[in-house]
Amino acid sequence: MSSDVTPTLPGSALDDTLALHDWPLSIGWPIRGQVLMLHGLGEHIGHYTDLADSLNQWGFAVRGYDHYGHGESSGQRGELPQDDRLIQDLAAVIDDTRARMDDRLPLILFGHCLGGLVAARLVSQKLRRIDGLVLSSPPLRAGLGFAQRALVRSLNAIVPQWPLGIGVPPEMLTHDVTMAQAFRLDALQHDRMSARLAHFLVSAGPAVLARAPRWKVPTLLLYAGQDKLVDPAGSRQFAQTAPPEVVTSHGFPMHFHALFHELQRQPVYDMLQQWLWSRYPAMALEWSGAPA
Repeated sequence: MSSDVTPTLPGSALDDTLALHDWPLSIGWPIRGQVLMLHGLGEHIGHYTDLADSLNQWGFAVRGYDHYGHGESSGQRGELPQDDRLIQDLAAVIDDTRARMDDRLPLILFGHCLGGLVAARLVSQKLRRIDGLVLSSPPLRAGLGFAQRALVRSLNAIVPQWPLGIGVPPEMLTHDVTMAQAFRLDALQHDRMSARLAHFLVSAGPAVLARAPRWKVPTLLLYAGQDKLVDPAGSRQFAQTAPPEVVTSHGFPMHFHALFHELQRQPVYDMLQQWLWSRYPAMALEWSGAPA
Protein backbone atom coordinates (compact mmCIF):
# COMPACT_ATOMS: atom_id res chain seq x y z
CA MET A 1 0.00 0.00 0.00
CA SER A 2 1.41 3.40 -0.89
CA SER A 3 0.27 7.00 -0.66
CA ASP A 4 1.64 10.53 -0.47
CA VAL A 5 1.82 13.19 2.18
CA THR A 6 2.39 16.88 1.57
CA PRO A 7 4.59 18.14 4.40
CA THR A 8 3.57 21.48 5.89
CA LEU A 9 6.92 23.21 5.73
CA PRO A 10 7.69 26.93 5.58
CA GLY A 11 8.76 27.92 2.10
CA SER A 12 8.19 24.51 0.51
CA ALA A 13 6.39 24.23 -2.83
CA LEU A 14 2.76 23.16 -2.69
CA ASP A 15 3.44 20.25 -5.04
CA ASP A 16 6.27 18.84 -2.88
CA THR A 17 5.18 15.41 -1.70
CA LEU A 18 6.74 12.50 0.13
CA ALA A 19 5.96 9.00 -1.11
CA LEU A 20 4.59 6.97 1.82
CA HIS A 21 4.39 3.18 1.99
CA ASP A 22 2.36 1.27 4.59
CA TRP A 23 2.73 -2.39 5.55
CA PRO A 24 -0.29 -2.89 7.87
CA LEU A 25 -0.88 -5.93 10.02
CA SER A 26 -3.56 -8.41 9.07
CA ILE A 27 -6.88 -7.90 10.82
CA GLY A 28 -6.87 -9.51 14.26
CA TRP A 29 -3.07 -9.91 14.39
CA PRO A 30 -1.59 -9.15 17.86
CA ILE A 31 0.18 -5.80 17.71
CA ARG A 32 3.25 -4.61 19.59
CA GLY A 33 3.76 -1.17 18.07
CA GLN A 34 4.20 1.01 15.00
CA VAL A 35 7.58 1.19 13.25
CA LEU A 36 8.41 4.16 11.02
CA MET A 37 11.29 3.30 8.65
CA LEU A 38 13.76 5.71 7.06
CA HIS A 39 16.03 4.53 4.26
CA GLY A 40 19.65 5.36 3.51
CA LEU A 41 21.52 7.71 1.19
CA GLY A 42 20.77 7.22 -2.50
CA GLU A 43 18.21 4.46 -2.00
CA HIS A 44 14.45 4.29 -1.34
CA ILE A 45 12.07 2.66 1.10
CA GLY A 46 11.23 -0.13 -1.36
CA HIS A 47 14.55 -1.72 -0.43
CA TYR A 48 13.07 -2.57 2.97
CA THR A 49 10.04 -4.63 1.98
CA ASP A 50 11.61 -7.83 3.36
CA LEU A 51 12.34 -6.12 6.66
CA ALA A 52 8.82 -4.68 6.79
CA ASP A 53 7.40 -8.16 6.20
CA SER A 54 9.49 -9.52 9.08
CA LEU A 55 8.38 -6.69 11.36
CA ASN A 56 4.77 -7.53 10.48
CA GLN A 57 5.40 -11.15 11.45
CA TRP A 58 6.86 -9.95 14.76
CA GLY A 59 3.71 -7.92 15.52
CA PHE A 60 4.56 -4.43 14.28
CA ALA A 61 2.68 -2.25 11.83
CA VAL A 62 5.15 -0.56 9.50
CA ARG A 63 5.25 2.70 7.61
CA GLY A 64 8.09 4.14 5.54
CA TYR A 65 8.72 6.94 3.08
CA ASP A 66 11.19 8.17 0.50
CA HIS A 67 13.31 11.13 1.59
CA TYR A 68 13.07 14.37 -0.40
CA GLY A 69 15.25 13.96 -3.49
CA HIS A 70 15.03 10.17 -3.30
CA GLY A 71 12.85 7.42 -4.73
CA GLU A 72 9.37 8.57 -5.71
CA SER A 73 9.33 11.71 -3.55
CA SER A 74 9.66 15.24 -4.90
CA GLY A 75 12.99 16.88 -5.62
CA GLN A 76 16.02 16.46 -7.84
CA ARG A 77 18.03 13.39 -6.94
CA GLY A 78 20.24 14.04 -3.93
CA GLU A 79 19.28 17.69 -3.52
CA LEU A 80 18.27 19.41 -0.29
CA PRO A 81 16.38 22.73 -0.47
CA GLN A 82 16.87 23.70 3.20
CA ASP A 83 19.39 22.60 5.82
CA ASP A 84 16.74 21.06 8.08
CA ARG A 85 14.41 19.77 5.35
CA LEU A 86 14.90 16.07 6.16
CA ILE A 87 14.27 16.71 9.87
CA GLN A 88 11.11 18.68 9.17
CA ASP A 89 9.89 16.03 6.73
CA LEU A 90 10.31 13.36 9.41
CA ALA A 91 8.42 15.52 11.91
CA ALA A 92 5.56 15.90 9.41
CA VAL A 93 5.40 12.14 8.80
CA ILE A 94 5.46 11.45 12.55
CA ASP A 95 2.54 13.85 13.04
CA ASP A 96 0.60 12.20 10.21
CA THR A 97 1.37 8.72 11.56
CA ARG A 98 0.37 9.53 15.15
CA ALA A 99 -2.89 11.05 13.91
CA ARG A 100 -3.73 7.69 12.28
CA MET A 101 -2.57 5.24 14.97
CA ASP A 102 -3.80 4.25 18.43
CA ASP A 103 -1.94 6.51 20.83
CA ARG A 104 -1.49 3.62 23.26
CA LEU A 105 0.93 2.01 20.82
CA PRO A 106 4.66 2.79 20.97
CA LEU A 107 6.13 4.56 17.94
CA ILE A 108 9.59 3.26 17.05
CA LEU A 109 11.85 4.88 14.46
CA PHE A 110 14.10 2.66 12.35
CA GLY A 111 16.73 4.45 10.29
CA HIS A 112 19.50 3.10 8.09
CA CYS A 113 22.49 5.29 7.15
CA LEU A 114 21.14 8.76 6.27
CA GLY A 115 17.77 7.73 7.69
CA GLY A 116 19.41 6.83 10.99
CA LEU A 117 21.14 10.19 11.15
CA VAL A 118 17.88 12.04 10.44
CA ALA A 119 16.04 10.02 13.10
CA ALA A 120 18.81 10.45 15.68
CA ARG A 121 19.03 14.20 15.04
CA LEU A 122 15.28 14.62 15.55
CA VAL A 123 15.50 12.62 18.79
CA SER A 124 18.52 14.65 19.97
CA GLN A 125 16.56 17.86 19.39
CA LYS A 126 13.47 16.45 21.19
CA LEU A 127 11.24 17.64 18.35
CA ARG A 128 8.70 14.81 18.72
CA ARG A 129 7.80 12.11 21.23
CA ILE A 130 9.49 8.86 20.20
CA ASP A 131 9.22 5.60 22.15
CA GLY A 132 12.13 3.72 20.59
CA LEU A 133 14.93 4.12 18.07
CA VAL A 134 16.86 1.66 15.91
CA LEU A 135 19.99 2.91 14.15
CA SER A 136 21.59 0.86 11.36
CA SER A 137 25.03 2.02 10.14
CA PRO A 138 24.37 5.68 11.02
CA PRO A 139 26.95 8.21 9.69
CA LEU A 140 27.78 9.69 13.10
CA ARG A 141 31.21 10.17 11.56
CA ALA A 142 30.97 10.72 7.83
CA GLY A 143 34.33 9.13 7.02
CA LEU A 144 35.76 12.28 5.41
CA GLY A 145 39.18 13.78 6.01
CA PHE A 146 39.82 17.35 7.16
CA ALA A 147 40.32 18.67 3.62
CA GLN A 148 37.15 16.98 2.38
CA ARG A 149 35.10 18.40 5.26
CA ALA A 150 36.50 21.87 4.56
CA LEU A 151 35.58 21.55 0.87
CA VAL A 152 32.03 20.48 1.76
CA ARG A 153 31.64 23.48 4.09
CA SER A 154 32.91 25.86 1.41
CA LEU A 155 30.70 24.45 -1.33
CA ASN A 156 27.67 24.53 0.97
CA ALA A 157 28.29 28.20 1.72
CA ILE A 158 28.78 29.21 -1.93
CA VAL A 159 26.94 26.70 -4.18
CA PRO A 160 24.86 24.44 -1.91
CA GLN A 161 23.30 22.57 -4.87
CA TRP A 162 26.67 21.62 -6.32
CA PRO A 163 26.44 17.90 -7.20
CA LEU A 164 28.79 15.44 -5.54
CA GLY A 165 29.11 11.68 -6.01
CA ILE A 166 28.49 9.23 -3.18
CA GLY A 167 31.51 7.29 -4.36
CA VAL A 168 30.83 3.78 -2.99
CA PRO A 169 29.79 1.11 -5.53
CA PRO A 170 27.10 -1.44 -4.60
CA GLU A 171 29.70 -4.21 -4.34
CA MET A 172 31.18 -2.41 -1.33
CA LEU A 173 27.82 -2.13 0.44
CA THR A 174 27.11 -5.86 0.75
CA HIS A 175 28.84 -9.21 0.24
CA ASP A 176 25.62 -10.48 -1.38
CA VAL A 177 26.43 -10.18 -5.10
CA THR A 178 22.80 -10.72 -6.09
CA MET A 179 21.69 -7.85 -3.90
CA ALA A 180 24.53 -5.62 -5.12
CA GLN A 181 23.47 -6.26 -8.72
CA ALA A 182 19.86 -5.46 -7.83
CA PHE A 183 21.03 -2.14 -6.36
CA ARG A 184 22.96 -1.38 -9.54
CA LEU A 185 19.96 -2.08 -11.79
CA ASP A 186 17.41 -0.25 -9.63
CA ALA A 187 16.12 2.77 -11.57
CA LEU A 188 15.16 4.54 -8.33
CA GLN A 189 18.65 4.17 -6.85
CA HIS A 190 21.06 7.07 -7.37
CA ASP A 191 24.63 8.00 -6.46
CA ARG A 192 24.36 11.77 -6.07
CA MET A 193 24.17 14.27 -3.24
CA SER A 194 24.30 18.04 -3.19
CA ALA A 195 26.87 19.98 -1.20
CA ARG A 196 24.09 20.92 1.24
CA LEU A 197 23.17 17.27 1.81
CA ALA A 198 26.86 16.41 2.25
CA HIS A 199 27.12 19.22 4.80
CA PHE A 200 24.16 17.79 6.70
CA LEU A 201 25.95 14.43 6.84
CA VAL A 202 29.13 16.08 8.10
CA SER A 203 27.50 18.32 10.71
CA ALA A 204 24.56 16.33 12.11
CA GLY A 205 26.66 13.41 13.32
CA PRO A 206 28.80 15.42 15.75
CA ALA A 207 25.65 17.13 17.03
CA VAL A 208 24.15 13.72 17.85
CA LEU A 209 27.37 12.53 19.48
CA ALA A 210 27.40 15.62 21.70
CA ARG A 211 23.99 14.61 23.05
CA ALA A 212 24.89 10.94 23.62
CA PRO A 213 25.70 11.25 27.38
CA ARG A 214 22.17 12.61 27.97
CA TRP A 215 20.33 10.14 25.72
CA LYS A 216 16.85 9.24 26.98
CA VAL A 217 15.12 7.25 24.20
CA PRO A 218 15.62 3.45 24.25
CA THR A 219 17.94 2.78 21.32
CA LEU A 220 19.39 -0.19 19.46
CA LEU A 221 22.55 0.69 17.57
CA LEU A 222 23.79 -1.75 14.90
CA TYR A 223 26.95 -1.05 12.93
CA ALA A 224 29.27 -2.72 10.43
CA GLY A 225 32.95 -3.26 11.15
CA GLN A 226 33.89 -3.18 7.44
CA ASP A 227 31.79 -0.16 6.51
CA LYS A 228 33.17 1.56 3.39
CA LEU A 229 30.64 4.42 3.40
CA VAL A 230 30.71 5.74 6.98
CA ASP A 231 33.24 5.54 9.80
CA PRO A 232 32.11 2.91 12.36
CA ALA A 233 34.16 4.76 14.98
CA GLY A 234 31.26 7.20 15.27
CA SER A 235 28.93 4.39 16.34
CA ARG A 236 31.50 3.06 18.80
CA GLN A 237 31.88 6.54 20.31
CA PHE A 238 28.12 6.88 20.69
CA ALA A 239 27.89 3.46 22.37
CA GLN A 240 30.73 4.30 24.77
CA THR A 241 29.33 7.67 25.86
CA ALA A 242 25.56 6.97 25.93
CA PRO A 243 23.91 5.55 29.09
CA PRO A 244 24.22 1.73 28.84
CA GLU A 245 20.77 1.23 30.34
CA VAL A 246 19.30 3.25 27.44
CA VAL A 247 21.46 2.31 24.45
CA THR A 248 22.15 -1.27 23.34
CA SER A 249 24.85 -1.56 20.68
CA HIS A 250 26.20 -4.41 18.59
CA GLY A 251 28.92 -4.36 15.96
CA PHE A 252 29.18 -6.91 13.16
CA PRO A 253 32.95 -7.01 12.55
CA MET A 254 32.95 -8.58 9.06
CA HIS A 255 29.83 -6.93 7.64
CA PHE A 256 29.68 -4.19 5.03
CA HIS A 257 27.46 -1.11 5.33
CA ALA A 258 24.08 -2.55 4.22
CA LEU A 259 23.50 -4.68 7.31
CA PHE A 260 19.95 -5.75 6.45
CA HIS A 261 20.99 -6.69 2.90
CA GLU A 262 24.19 -8.50 3.81
CA LEU A 263 24.94 -12.09 2.85
CA GLN A 264 24.93 -13.00 6.55
CA ARG A 265 21.94 -10.88 7.54
CA GLN A 266 20.06 -13.36 9.72
CA PRO A 267 22.04 -12.43 12.87
CA VAL A 268 21.14 -8.78 12.22
CA TYR A 269 17.45 -9.65 11.96
CA ASP A 270 17.69 -11.80 15.08
CA MET A 271 19.29 -8.99 17.08
CA LEU A 272 16.54 -6.58 16.02
CA GLN A 273 13.74 -9.01 16.85
CA GLN A 274 15.23 -9.83 20.26
CA TRP A 275 15.55 -6.15 21.18
CA LEU A 276 12.04 -5.27 20.00
CA TRP A 277 10.37 -8.22 21.70
CA SER A 278 12.16 -7.55 24.98
CA ARG A 279 10.74 -4.02 25.13
CA TYR A 280 7.41 -3.97 23.35
CA PRO A 281 4.96 -6.71 24.43
CA ALA A 282 1.86 -7.58 22.41
CA MET A 283 -1.13 -5.42 23.32
CA ALA A 284 -4.79 -6.38 23.48
CA LEU A 285 -6.05 -3.76 21.04
CA GLU A 286 -8.60 -3.95 18.26
CA TRP A 287 -6.40 -3.77 15.18
CA SER A 288 -8.23 -3.15 11.92
CA GLY A 289 -5.27 -3.33 9.54
CA ALA A 290 -4.26 -0.15 7.67
CA PRO A 291 -3.89 3.24 9.38
CA ALA A 292 -7.24 4.99 9.81
